[in-house]
Amino acid sequence: RSSYSCRYFVLPCCFFDFHGKYSRRQSKKTQYREYLDFVAQVGFVCGFHVEEDCLRIPSTKRVCLIGKNRTYPPAECALIDKQITQYINDRQTCAVITCDRRVGFNHKDHSDAVCKEIGSELPENETDTAGTIWMPGFQPREKVEKVRNCASLPRDFVDDVVLNVANLLLNATPQKSCSNMSCGNTNTWNQGESLSLKEVAEHLNKETLKRLKSEYGGLQTLLKNNHQVFEVLDGRVHIRDWRKEKPSRKTKPEVKRRLSAEAFKTRLCWFFIHHPDGCSLPSESCPYAHGTEELR
Repeated sequence: RSSYSCRYFVLPCCFFDFHGKYSRRQSKKTQYREYLDFVAQVGFVCGFHVEEDCLRIPSTKRVCLIGKNRTYPPAECALIDKQITQYINDRQTCAVITCDRRVGFNHKDHSDAVCKEIGSELPENETDTAGTIWMPGFQPREKVEKVRNCASLPRDFVDDVVLNVANLLLNATPQKSCSNMSCGNTNTWNQGESLSLKEVAEHLNKETLKRLKSEYGGLQTLLKNNHQVFEVLDGRVHIRDWRKEKPSRKTKPEVKRRLSAEAFKTRLCWFFIHHPDGCSLPSESCPYAHGTEELR
């Protein structure tokens, strides 16, 4: 609807309609095939010759739809735009009525009200494509999507949180000894206690929590991102003991083995620097560098 010269490419993935999840209508087709046909129908209603192609990408959903040419002359733009408005109107009516049925509303009592409400939202001059609000209340995503998975947080802030949580776990219980019976050697290494995410959060200051809440996943995501130090299982936080990490049983291809070897010791070992007992692994077995001289 942006202009007559508009062309488009779309790679359908998640099953969504204009107003929510796409509702299936044909059981004889797969959900994916039915959804592709729906997206193609949208293009056709908008006056495009819709073409279908298959991309050479490693994905199960690789069918794309392309609209390059129109099915009508420029003089019929206003007529087609009215057709598009009606199509969106109809899809919205179906979506609202389906929602009403799910929550137990009476279809007969509400269908007329739905139509009147939708009709009132769509102005009569909807066919004027330039500067018109095509969908009242519609808010597109920002052109630049903010990364909110804790990855963009300042490094010093993350390091402080990691150190605070680790010290909390280490000091939550008297030092545990790893004796001959449990580990087969006489070395002791304090793994600390496990605490729930709620208990950990209660020990962090309000400013830190406020900053973490603005990120998706918050504290849990930050701790999981720092998997070298922590293990989060069933809502509880543990200090990771690398002696218990099982090597992968899968035989990796030569290229992947070479890449993983090249990635060995590219970061400093957090335990070597910060843990009171140092690292639980000897330098030759630890995937992280015990000192800057080992860094690759």
